[in-house]
Amino acid sequence: MTSPPRTLEQWRPWFYAAAVYNLLWGSWVILVPTAYFDLIGMTRPNILPIWQVVGMFVILWAPAYWWVARYPDRHAHLVLIAMAGKILGPIGLVVGVATGTLPIAFGLTIVTNDLIWWPAFATYLREVAVQNGGWRRLLSGA
Repeated sequence: MTSPPRTLEQWRPWFYAAAVYNLLWGSWVILVPTAYFDLIGMTRPNILPIWQVVGMFVILWAPAYWWVARYPDRHAHLVLIAMAGKILGPIGLVVGVATGTLPIAFGLTIVTNDLIWWPAFATYLREVAVQNGGWRRLLSGA
């Protein structure tokens, strides 16, 4: 006798939290673009408008995470894309630190924007893949 598939409802709090976090963090970066640099003791760059664009991109994920939270069985593709970004962010930090273009303190944003979400997002995606016939099927968009 096989057990019934587990519900994806357990992931709702994580995605609601991600939505709120992205709304708050993105708003902070847009409204007070110098604050993060002051917080980590980094010289303020002369490209603050580009940093504000980063804030806008982060805010755009707020409704996406909200949709996933509301319907966790329907929007795995959004989490798949988000997870790719959460992997590329730390890679970018490593490159930036290795080339001397970013201080290691800049990694604070990688911890809060990317790394803390890895366990929940990865476990959710693994569960969705199992429920939907495997990774190949999930990655194909089927």
